[in-house]
Amino acid sequence: MPTAESHNPDVLLCLANLSSDEVFTPPSLANQVLDLLPPEIWSDPNATFLDPACKTGVFLREIARRLLEGLEGQIPDLQERIDHVMTKQVFGIAITELTALASRRSVYCSKTANGEYSVCTKFSDEEGNIRFRRVEHTWERGKCAFCGASQAAYDRDEALETHAYEFIHCQEPKEIFDMEFDVIVSNPPYQMGSDGGTRDIPIYNQFVDTARKLNPKFLCMIIPSRWMASGLGLSQFRASMLSDRRVRHLVDYERMDQVFPGVDFEGGVCYFLWDRDTEGDCSVTSVGSEGGRTTNRRLDDHDVFVRDPVGVSVLAKVAKRKEPSITEILSVDKEFGWTSNFDEFHSDEMEDDVPIYYFRNGQRRQDWISRDQIHKSTHLIDTWKVMVPQAYGERGAKPAMVLGPSFRVSSPSVCTQTYLFFHTTGEAAAVSVQSYLRSRFLRFLVSLRKITQHATRSTYTWVPMQTWDREWTDEALYKKYGLTKDEIAHIEAVIRPMEPNGE
Repeated sequence: MPTAESHNPDVLLCLANLSSDEVFTPPSLANQVLDLLPPEIWSDPNATFLDPACKTGVFLREIARRLLEGLEGQIPDLQERIDHVMTKQVFGIAITELTALASRRSVYCSKTANGEYSVCTKFSDEEGNIRFRRVEHTWERGKCAFCGASQAAYDRDEALETHAYEFIHCQEPKEIFDMEFDVIVSNPPYQMGSDGGTRDIPIYNQFVDTARKLNPKFLCMIIPSRWMASGLGLSQFRASMLSDRRVRHLVDYERMDQVFPGVDFEGGVCYFLWDRDTEGDCSVTSVGSEGGRTTNRRLDDHDVFVRDPVGVSVLAKVAKRKEPSITEILSVDKEFGWTSNFDEFHSDEMEDDVPIYYFRNGQRRQDWISRDQIHKSTHLIDTWKVMVPQAYGERGAKPAMVLGPSFRVSSPSVCTQTYLFFHTTGEAAAVSVQSYLRSRFLRFLVSLRKITQHATRSTYTWVPMQTWDREWTDEALYKKYGLTKDEIAHIEAVIRPMEPNGE
């Protein structure tokens, strides 16, 4: 049994493993991120560092530790070296008053920078270079003009946290410390409720954008990976990141719990290095359940980022044929205008009724609705359809199914938002379409754009149209698109076979 002397856990590692609304950074992950920076920066006495979203102070602590080692030759006296690093090089903006205290404790070994037990002897005030200011949201039409948070949810009493983070709630963030920074590094807050808590909006993108505007030499941040292909209001951010040739390293984890134990955040997590003075291809390390793989590539080959390196080569072979997308016969979201909770239908068939398909209590259901109640997309009522649920989540399971079970319905028919559907001219074509949906090939192409449980219409963009006069098999599709043995083996390793009934 370990003794107290032999077992001395890092308190920040313990905090990182706690369940919390904030995702704390384990020290090991903080050091992986800092390893992306050039080694010579740790021996530069003039380099300045900022964490604009301090939680436990782990980044600042590890930065200070590296600087204290790297500057030993230039500043031999330990106390002089500590005072120099703490007062001239390491700066932080805490996200709450509590995290300000925790961060000072991590960096200065005292909750007050000028306290009796502070390792730094040069601070004259309690906060030192780790500050917290309570900032209020700026309300305009029920939302914050800076972060988009809901006034109904976050217009709070003074005794409660506002979650209005100073770094992204000011016109001129460079004036917070009235200085420029060589390195900005952080694990910022990820999201906030936008309309009273029923939806979450991302805010990590605002930390990245604000940091880039400050134009440091280097920028490193840990953020959710869902920006690569989806996310509410992230289209502009995604385009700017993918086209920014200064993003030189990107490490992408398929599952968040690979680096944040016990945290389940759909879509995975990544961290990156942005280098102001160097442009070029990005070194991308993709880490899945089978390990990591690194490739050098452009990020902006497509409108979304293809996380799977093998998927890049498969997609190129598909695109070479210049076939139309299967989205030409795919419905849009709420094609008939009804949300998933629509219930204005009845169980007994009456004259001129149309079958309506929906989902309740974990089961697919079918009831009836009068044709004269259908006011949108009426031209699609009298078509054969292959319906597939929009949502199907496996949380990183490998091999994956990607799509939920599909089913054929005859003409006429309609459905709620629960389902997308492929519309065809008859039963034979519907049978052919469904065989294609079951193929690993199609589901692999969908997986390249599907980063969360939702398979929206856009996730099928790269699936090519076929002729609907046969049963499609993977063998035929592999041959048609000239896939190699390695590409086929990869697809079959990551995509699970689907039975003829769609399961």
